[in-house]
Amino acid sequence: MHIRRAQEKDLPGLYKLLYQVNDVHHRGRPDLFKKGGRKYTEEELITMIHDDGKPIFVAVNDDEEVLGYAFCVFIQHKDDHILTDIKTLYIDDLCVDEEQRGAHIGSSLYRYVLDFAKESGCYNVTLNVWALNESAYKFYQKCGLSIQKIGMEKIL
Repeated sequence: MHIRRAQEKDLPGLYKLLYQVNDVHHRGRPDLFKKGGRKYTEEELITMIHDDGKPIFVAVNDDEEVLGYAFCVFIQHKDDHILTDIKTLYIDDLCVDEEQRGAHIGSSLYRYVLDFAKESGCYNVTLNVWALNESAYKFYQKCGLSIQKIGMEKIL
């Protein structure tokens, strides 16, 4: 396995994993997540693949099959009234193919993202995790992440 920037040839593998992620969320919160959807259109994915401000990393096997991905976004609040001008790498989505879990692909992707963020001059790496996704929450805790903020809701 090796990790690299995503390429257009990875689209079928990205689609497969995006559907898996949506399915986890749909099962946990069908009131919020539609069944059978995916987060990005083909056009959006192609644009992101070529956008250095939104790097996508893929873990692939020797046959170049996508085993996992990390969608990232650089965030910086320049000249903000209350926030400092730090550079953050936000992990928008991290997924390992459900058939490949337990093989340390996720932790390898996460370490790769951390190294990339350090090399890019970032102060921190952040992400959000849905409360419904307990396995992801436990995975991120194992990786050493701690709670930065908590989103709350009241359903009306």
